[in-house]
Amino acid sequence: MSIIATELKANLSKYLLLAASEDVFITRNGKTIAKFTSPYQNKLDILDELVGSVPATMTLEEAREERLSKI
Repeated sequence: MSIIATELKANLSKYLLLAASEDVFITRNGKTIAKFTSPYQNKLDILDELVGSVPATMTLEEAREERLSKI
């Protein structure tokens, strides 16, 4: 689920409860700025999500350089 920051401010308790069962992405000006997730989420699912964010054709060094260039 994706919501805008203003909606989060107005209904924080609702989205905290919802985050126990699904990820809640908070956006501002059309860009994702935060993510609420359950602390009980399967750690392997989190790892799969992170690993999937780097293309298989990219080396570790290329990924590191790309990340540092965004800072």
